[in-house]
Amino acid sequence: MQKLAKGLDLSREDISRVVAIMLPALLELVLSQLFTMVDTIMLGRSEVSAVAIAAVGLTNNPTNLVRSVLIALNVGTTAGVAWAVGAGDRKSAAQIARNALMMNAVVGAAAAVLLYAFAAPIVTFMGAGEDTFAYAKNYLQIIAMGMLPLSMTFAITAGLRGVGQTRLPMKYNLIANMLNVVGNYVLIYGKFGLPKMGVAGAALSTALSQVLGLALALYTAFHADTPVRMRLDRDWHLRVKWIRRILSVGLTSMLEQLIMQAGFIIFARQVSGLGTMIFAAHQIGLSINGLSWMPGQAFGVAATTLTGQSLGAGEKKKATDFVRLIHRMSMCSAALIAALFVAFSSAIASLYTTDAEVIRLSGGVLRLIALGMPGICTQLPIAAGLRGARDTKFPLMASMAGIWIFRVMLAPVFIYTLGWGLTGAWLTIVLDQTTRAVVVYARFKTGRWLHVGEKLEKRQNS
Repeated sequence: MQKLAKGLDLSREDISRVVAIMLPALLELVLSQLFTMVDTIMLGRSEVSAVAIAAVGLTNNPTNLVRSVLIALNVGTTAGVAWAVGAGDRKSAAQIARNALMMNAVVGAAAAVLLYAFAAPIVTFMGAGEDTFAYAKNYLQIIAMGMLPLSMTFAITAGLRGVGQTRLPMKYNLIANMLNVVGNYVLIYGKFGLPKMGVAGAALSTALSQVLGLALALYTAFHADTPVRMRLDRDWHLRVKWIRRILSVGLTSMLEQLIMQAGFIIFARQVSGLGTMIFAAHQIGLSINGLSWMPGQAFGVAATTLTGQSLGAGEKKKATDFVRLIHRMSMCSAALIAALFVAFSSAIASLYTTDAEVIRLSGGVLRLIALGMPGICTQLPIAAGLRGARDTKFPLMASMAGIWIFRVMLAPVFIYTLGWGLTGAWLTIVLDQTTRAVVVYARFKTGRWLHVGEKLEKRQNS
């Protein structure tokens, strides 16, 4: 760690702060993704195997769209709380957290209704065929029921991260995910006298685990001694001032996610045209790819929190050095993950299915993921640092350029015109990640992002 911090004006205590925030977030995110991978593995070893994986894959992009919008809104919560804590204003930090929880309850309820009501046209649009339509529709409708508790849990987690507290979210999210895995085993395969529900059982287990997650998060929010502790005797009215503070970052981040996820949906439709077997291999690749994102996202949590707190305290140099250190750490993780994916690609893919052709295709995907790791582990923490400084425009521009140029415009050329199929699809993902990394890193190097939050503070306080 001292070698990674060479040339930076950071003390041992500062480095310890990075690790203290990052490690619990990393453990939470990695284990949560592993639990999600176990879901896919269980479905892949059910009676319908590739059909089940493909059917759930058809719902992933629509549900990820909703989840990503909810998470993006709460980037504003984390940044707002971090700035208030950095400025020593605990009262404002708590008010932001309460308003975020109420706002998320409204947004989460709306998301649940829309996903449930439009499940059939959504999976049809995603390319569901006769073999996958019924599974996909049923799965999406059940998943929709968990959107309200999930949204509220996101708000609580965002507030806790803003004060640098990542251990508490780690605990309640891991408990909820462990329940999900147990529930999958029981409900997918019909254990302990319960009916064998297959794909529907996986969805029901997920929804129930999200309800438990909210219950644990609420208990934490009301009982843990933190600057954003919830109390019933406080002001619980939605206030324009605090909603504006959240949305000043959250709206641009939400727009970024909408643009990203819309591109992902178009991209998924293009790949689904290659057939159920290839799309199943693509879904396995996406599942494993999600694991490769987790270190970058964990470093991003630390970057958002520490950048916000440093700039809230007026320490621009420290904010810059925090992002530099976090980026160096992230790149080390990229090298390790890439090496593992290259060395054990087929072995990892074989965990999901026994189908030799799907394993072969998935192994090729993993080797391409390794190629994209430097871009992933650059753009995630640096973009998060910019958001912590409340500079959201350039992460938005990076996402637009990477996704819409490569995954939307060039993907059909790579997949069909050039005849590269699944390999062509994943090459566009590598190019997307590299482009995003170049854009946000160029913005970081200018130093202009350090002054965006100050201007917003003056405008909102005037």
